[in-house]
Amino acid sequence: MSQIEKVLYTGKTHVSSGGRNGTARSSDGRLDIKLSSPGSAGNGTNPEQLFAAGWSACFIGAIGLAASAMKVELPANLAVDAEVDLGTTDGAYFLQARLNVSVPGLDRDVAQALVDAAHQTCPYSKATRGNIDIAINLV
Repeated sequence: MSQIEKVLYTGKTHVSSGGRNGTARSSDGRLDIKLSSPGSAGNGTNPEQLFAAGWSACFIGAIGLAASAMKVELPANLAVDAEVDLGTTDGAYFLQARLNVSVPGLDRDVAQALVDAAHQTCPYSKATRGNIDIAINLV
């Protein structure tokens, strides 16, 4: 496991005792949301959606770094659609995920090289690698 030498940012949140049916608020107040269980009639989002959004945003940033290193101009409509599944096996809860990456207008081999590089450098990809089933799809 790698140790962080320099902390660049610390995200701080407080989730109420309701957990999946509570609220989440960041220390700076920029995030203030209701939570609800996946598939429920609740008004809020759920941890799987938040994880999918965070990973997608981070992955796009990693693609940008790879593109800069490769001297490739990215299209404005670059997108990542993340799907994070919550499921069970033998009564235990697990996650699995798919990132569907769209890099329109680029040669498929160049786009794949960017996606592969991003998956190696994105902190979310590093955190999940070997821990959950992941599929990275160039669409």
